[in-house]
Amino acid sequence: MPPAAAPTTARRAAALVRAAHAPPAFAVTAFAGAYAAGAAGADAARAVLVAAAVLAGQLSVGWSNDWIDAHRDLAVGRADKPVVTGAVTVALLRRSALIALVACAALSLALGPAAALLHLALVGAAWAYNARLKSTVWSWLPYAVAFGGLPSVATLGVPGGTALAPWWVAAGGALLGVGAHLANVLPDLEDDAATGVRGLPHRLGRRRTALGAAAVLLVAVVVVVLGPPGAPGAVQLAGLGVATALAVSAAAVAQARPASRWPFGAAMAVAAVAVVLLVVSG
Repeated sequence: MPPAAAPTTARRAAALVRAAHAPPAFAVTAFAGAYAAGAAGADAARAVLVAAAVLAGQLSVGWSNDWIDAHRDLAVGRADKPVVTGAVTVALLRRSALIALVACAALSLALGPAAALLHLALVGAAWAYNARLKSTVWSWLPYAVAFGGLPSVATLGVPGGTALAPWWVAAGGALLGVGAHLANVLPDLEDDAATGVRGLPHRLGRRRTALGAAAVLLVAVVVVVLGPPGAPGAVQLAGLGVATALAVSAAAVAQARPASRWPFGAAMAVAAVAVVLLVVSG
């Protein structure tokens, strides 16, 4: 059999986008920009700068994840990973991650020293997850820190900004991060376990992880709905109702059919509700 053709530039670029874990990376970026423009009161240029800094950080995290995990992904034949299919090399992932990290530092510094220090600490927590913490019982902690702290990057990043995000925004974000971690690991539990990854979800098992993801994400929505001063509005109450229905269905399916993908999908939908409510209520 002849050797596989070298990937074209277009194929390599598309593979790099996939290796960056594009959907969550762009979702986090969109949230940061929207929160900066809405709740933090940033003008359009500053909101774009916040989004650019966050995007660079997310790209560095995604590429470092696939770079550091390349040997594990190759061992279990993860066909969804570009490094396994040969579309990108480990060296390209490493180089891309480091370049994105440098860009993240430069863009973060343009937001001011307080925002830069916080954002780089959050990105560092995500790199620590990739490098070590994902295989420990503390695998949830970087998610709690990063998601809880991200809104304050926006509030500190506006000109003259000195205030952190409100407590309920930080708490809701931290819970959202933990729930997203539990849900995100669900599809890969077996592959992870086969290569020695033993984070909190792997110790809990599929059923308890699915139940925990739904519960934690629902609590995140409750905090975002009830945390702001004053009575919740119609949008907040509607979001809470939708999130409750999704969480209950995820829990029921997780109990009856642990191998089903519905708990993962429902948990992601609850996370989306929480993100929308954070932007609307922030």
